[in-house]
Amino acid sequence: MALNKRAFIGFLVALPAVAVLSWYLPAGAAPNIYAESGVAIDGTDTVAYFTEGKPVPGKREFSHEWNGTTWLFANEENRAKFAADPAAFAPQYGGYCAYAVSEGYTASTVPDAWKIVDGKLYLNYSKGVQSTWEENQSKRIVDADGNWPSVLK
Repeated sequence: MALNKRAFIGFLVALPAVAVLSWYLPAGAAPNIYAESGVAIDGTDTVAYFTEGKPVPGKREFSHEWNGTTWLFANEENRAKFAADPAAFAPQYGGYCAYAVSEGYTASTVPDAWKIVDGKLYLNYSKGVQSTWEENQSKRIVDADGNWPSVLK
């Protein structure tokens, strides 16, 4: 019984660490684009950040393959804009968290934690992380630019 109790307590102690690490992707494990099930940036229309000033869910009927990943768009016009110039609309750092990349690792992002700076889209893990990123945004961008894409290796 003591061994089982000890194992159970060990499990409970390790559980928070597993939860935290579930969003962290160590160097070498990350593909070029943050994509769940092969769909970039949680299926959010990346063009809509620029045209509507907010995250808008994309639809499968308006998809485009780019950089080995499926991108979804809210309408045909946004799909066509992206297809004509993906680099103009794709988020920086492949859609990974800008804060994480500035720190030398990759992390997932959520559609609501975003900002356009100098015509470039930056996504973050959460609104809280985004606030931290914005505190020293210029330096974070310089650091992330220096880390990208080596953080993928």
